[in-house]
Amino acid sequence: MLWGVVGVVALMLLVLYQLVRQHGRLLLRLEALERAAEGADDRELAVGDVFGSFRLPDLDGREVALEAYRGRKVLLVSWSPSCGFCDMIGGDLAQLEDKLAKHGTALVLTSYGDVERNRALAEEHGLRCPILLGEPAEFDGHGTPVAYLLDEQGQVAEPLAHGSDEVLALARRAAGRKRRPAGGRSLADSRIVRDGLPPGNPAPAFALPDVTGRTVTLDEFRGRRLLLVFSDPNCGPCDALAPDLVELDRRHRDNNLAVVMVGRGDLDENLRKAQQHGFEFPVVVQDRWKLSKQYGIFATPVAFLIDEKGVIAEPVAVGGDAIRRLAEEPAVREE
Repeated sequence: MLWGVVGVVALMLLVLYQLVRQHGRLLLRLEALERAAEGADDRELAVGDVFGSFRLPDLDGREVALEAYRGRKVLLVSWSPSCGFCDMIGGDLAQLEDKLAKHGTALVLTSYGDVERNRALAEEHGLRCPILLGEPAEFDGHGTPVAYLLDEQGQVAEPLAHGSDEVLALARRAAGRKRRPAGGRSLADSRIVRDGLPPGNPAPAFALPDVTGRTVTLDEFRGRRLLLVFSDPNCGPCDALAPDLVELDRRHRDNNLAVVMVGRGDLDENLRKAQQHGFEFPVVVQDRWKLSKQYGIFATPVAFLIDEKGVIAEPVAVGGDAIRRLAEEPAVREE
């Protein structure tokens, strides 16, 4: 009887040991999967990797699957109607659509944003390609624009193209163009400043309507420091920065520091944002990204500090924290 009890106990201990080992291996596997998931956002696919399957709605609500393009190459571009660099190469991509098709390549954009903004941008540039709403996981964490060229089997044919220059160059190669057309201008070949005008440059002048209908100019701020903030009514970080700008304006409007916000898009949309946040400083609206282009940067939120003589005084501040520091330090020095 005793040996029977011992045997049962031993068997139970053995089963418990196996369960603990299995549980331990499971925990290790889960940890490995979690680490892989954490690093997946910025992992780039290698040439030969299979791009993950997806099914996304187009602007008419029809679902489109990647498998529908099997047998053709696909230039898959991650896009956003709020991205200045996307906007700048939209026309170039539209002009390449026919050439891409002749070389057996379909142009497909996967986009952030709503139907109306994407449709308006497509019509403006003459893009006829499918625009799918949503982002495949392979594009997560890479920003816009980026692109993969996929072969007929859905495998990556070239490494990920980052930014407008690389995306446009990849599109040209896929279309069989080794060089830009004679006499044509390409963003990839241009000398446009992309990371902001440096200190010491005269601030580009502007005369833009504000949300109340008044024309605001750079010249009217001569003799004062000006914090020129580029924003977008659909920009989350811009919304997060808004209360700080309101407080900054209230504390320093009589302290030789003015604030002007440069929005983009629809005038009424910018007016609603100004009212929502209680902006008492001017909010002007640029035409697309025209003033951003002159200041050499297309992100939002960004800000330039312009001195009393109309000269850029500090390097461009990118993001909320940098803008707060840029605004506070000179203001405090003046007190």
